[in-house]
Amino acid sequence: MILRATQRRLRLTLQTLAVAVLLPAAVQFAHAAPAASKKSTKAASAAPAAKSAAKSRRTKTASKHPVASVSVSKPSFGSLYGLHATSDPLDLKSSVAYVLDPETQEVLFSKNAQAVLPIASITKLMTALVLTEANLPLDEMIAVTEDDVDTEKNSGSRLKVGTRLSREEMLHLALMSSENRAAHALGRTYPGGLDLFVAKMNAKARELGMVNTHYVEPTGLSSKNQSSATDLATLVAAAGQVSLIRELSTSPEYQVEVGRSELTFRNTNGLVRSPSWNIDVQKTGYIAEAGRCLVMQAQMAGRKLIMVFLDSAGKYSRIGDAERVRRWITENAPAASVTPAAPSAAKSQS
Repeated sequence: MILRATQRRLRLTLQTLAVAVLLPAAVQFAHAAPAASKKSTKAASAAPAAKSAAKSRRTKTASKHPVASVSVSKPSFGSLYGLHATSDPLDLKSSVAYVLDPETQEVLFSKNAQAVLPIASITKLMTALVLTEANLPLDEMIAVTEDDVDTEKNSGSRLKVGTRLSREEMLHLALMSSENRAAHALGRTYPGGLDLFVAKMNAKARELGMVNTHYVEPTGLSSKNQSSATDLATLVAAAGQVSLIRELSTSPEYQVEVGRSELTFRNTNGLVRSPSWNIDVQKTGYIAEAGRCLVMQAQMAGRKLIMVFLDSAGKYSRIGDAERVRRWITENAPAASVTPAAPSAAKSQS
């Protein structure tokens, strides 16, 4: 009996001792395990967050320093030559400007008039002059081919390969809406081919005394087509003698049938639609190397004047420059000449 009681008390003592030793360790473990689990979970979730943050930083860095999306505008030759630094009384945006009375040869305005620059689609006036002097059949049909597709500037065109138009329609679109494929097709189909046509262009320039002018193709897409304002005034005067060039270059708009469709083309010079202007002949031009260009022969203040604007900096600034010059001439004209001249008989007949 005594032995059994002693054994029972010994077991209870050992159990109590075990509880006293093991319970604190178990409690500590129980508290530590969730903390470790929470820490592990936090670390696991932090990894994607770190990756996302790193990606975000890379994205922000890339957006600050874009590489592939950077578009560098090519400066015009006039800008490279520093011509825009030349000031003038009218604060024109064109780096070159020239106003001439072709009848008296009086120069009313001149700014960098001897500078030789790319002339863009002003080229097409010489293309038209050479073509009209050749007296080729205007109703002869001409097809646009792959050879007429622009590989110089990769510009687009509404005249798809295979389009067939008459020679006069091609000339109309080249002069009025500056259609490059039309102008190239006219030169390509010239008797003797394109090379001979370009040679004729340069020969005509020499004949007219355009000593600072050179052409390499009939559209103006090449920056190697170059001239000066004084030379271009000579060209405008010569083109103004041809009724067909006067008529087609000042046409506000024109429709042509292409397949089953009818396409409407509009004049690239909005001044032909303005009641404030009486324009005899005109041509616009633009490539990056030339800037915005405009040449015209117009009636104002009782005079027939030739205007040349080259390398204008903004899209509409050549028009703005022409308006400034017109107002300046009108406001400074003699009182008897202020009334706008009536349309010339030659223009009304053409």
